[in-house]
Amino acid sequence: MTKKSDKPEKSDWAGKAALAGAAIGSAALAAALLYNSRRKERAEKAANQPKPDSAPETD
Repeated sequence: MTKKSDKPEKSDWAGKAALAGAAIGSAALAAALLYNSRRKERAEKAANQPKPDSAPETD
């Protein structure tokens, strides 16, 4: 027979916390990659637009 200790088991909530942390981390990474790719697309689109020969003068 095995002897149970008086300490509460931490493995139950620790495993759930690790899983939640991994899910949050992977979601943050995915969001960062999406943000970066959209930013890159906008920069490339702006670079491809023709520049005006003479800009309008402002005072």
